[in-house]
This record gives sequence, structure tokens and C-alpha cells, in this order.
Amino acid sequence: MKIDVIVDTICPWCYIGKRRLDRALATRPELAVEIGWRPFQLNPEMPAGGRDRKSYLAQKFCGIERARQRYVSITEAGAQEGIDFQFDRIERTPNTIASHRLILRAGRAGLQAAAIDGVFDAYFTQGRDIGDANVLAEIGAAAGLDPASLRAYLDGEDDVEHIVAEDEMARSIGIGGVPCFIIDRKYAVSGAQAPEVFHQVFDLVLQDRREVAAE
Repeated sequence: MKIDVIVDTICPWCYIGKRRLDRALATRPELAVEIGWRPFQLNPEMPAGGRDRKSYLAQKFCGIERARQRYVSITEAGAQEGIDFQFDRIERTPNTIASHRLILRAGRAGLQAAAIDGVFDAYFTQGRDIGDANVLAEIGAAAGLDPASLRAYLDGEDDVEHIVAEDEMARSIGIGGVPCFIIDRKYAVSGAQAPEVFHQVFDLVLQDRREVAAE
């Protein structure tokens, strides 16, 4: 079963959604699943160096206090999934192309899950700048990538156009928010849904396959 997960690395609901998908799959060990993490940019016009977090939030939510109020429910939902969100530690909101490139590179080495966990943890619990090549190089090395070749890759421009094209393709098929889970190239689950929702879709996929086999 193929699951394509469309995410942005600065989306807290994407981190929560990943944890919920992980829980859903942990209770269905009989499923043979291939997961691919695909890029989306919540802020495609973000400068390459990112923006000061406070000014970004003040503009987006019409004030820092309103932003903090919005993050209360996210913090509570994260805690239920074992995520210790530390939004106050984040000093910059990055352009996410570089972090998506790291995840793509890790995927080619079979290390995508470890890399995306590392990126999420670095940004949301440590407040690190995941637009910084030095930070991404550390995350990639911890995930198992070769440090020297990874750094050369991050310092270059390989796959930038690919990331932008993937983002544009997602928008062209009607995806306007993330996370979005495309299951078996047929069913879409939007948002950080509970494991029970994923179970229902898994069962639909299995039923489809049984019907095809019976024809």
C-alpha cells in the first residue's frame, strides 16, 4: 500500500499527523506500506533567509497574543501524541525548500522517516533554524546520511526546481493545506486525523483489492 504524505516542515499539524499515522500503522502490522514524504510550501514567497518569527506571526495573526492563543490547541494536541512543542524557542520562520531537499535526499537512501523526524524535532522542540545548512547537515548525519556528500548537496542547488515543481503540482490538484495523505493513489485524508480514520481508509483499500481479485 502506497501512502504519499504531503507536508511542510514548519507545519505543526504535519508533525501531529505523522505521529497519528505512525500509531495507525503500528496497530496494523499486517499491512505492507510504502510511505513517501512529498513537499509543500505554506509560504512559497518566504525569503531564502526566512523571517523573524515574531514579525511573521504578528503579520499572519494580527498580533503576537492572538498567535499564542492559536497555538494553545496545537500544543495540547501535540502533547497527546508525545510532542513537546516549544514554539517560544523558535526565533526564525524559515524558507522550507532546504529542509525539503534534505528529506528528499534522505529518501533516496532509505532514511526519509528518520530525517523528517529529525527536522520536526529540531524545529518544533529545539527551536533550531531548519533553513540553515549547518543545522540540516547535523540532522541528516544523525539520520545516517554521509556528512561530506550531504553538505556538498546542501550547499548546491540540486533538486530545488524539483521541490518547487512538487509544490506547484500539489496546488494544481487542489491541495491548499497540509498534511494531506494520499492512500493507494485513490483516497485522500486531509488534516491530522485520528488513527481510526486511517483504519477506515486502509479497510477501503483492502476491500477494493478483494473486489478486483474476485473479478
